[in-house]
Amino acid sequence: MNAPFPPDQAQRELRGEASLSAQWSAMLDAGAAVAMLAGVSAEKPCAAQRGFVAAVRDAGGWRLELARDGMADLSAMLQPGLSALLAVKARGHDASGAALTLWEEYRAARDALLALAPEAGIMGPRRSA
Repeated sequence: MNAPFPPDQAQRELRGEASLSAQWSAMLDAGAAVAMLAGVSAEKPCAAQRGFVAAVRDAGGWRLELARDGMADLSAMLQPGLSALLAVKARGHDASGAALTLWEEYRAARDALLALAPEAGIMGPRRSA
């Protein structure tokens, strides 16, 4: 029996980007949930948010590494924070004050991540086949 071939670099990069995209999408969803608990309306994702993963992937290097680290930090903040807010809400208590604080922290961290993406033209980030 032959062992399967190890994935080549292109396959590893595609899986890494898919994982990064899934993480980014999950964080945007979690941010929307925090906004709801805070009683504020979450913004619709803008073009910069929708194209963030592609933009930092295309930029590569230090921007991509900082984006990965920043997303890990944001996730580490959001997961327990959202769990705690939901637990408070489930007990029938008002969690809006704490949710508003988490919402403000989330927005600051999200905006710092978005600043890592290089400025894109009106057509968005460059794509190639």
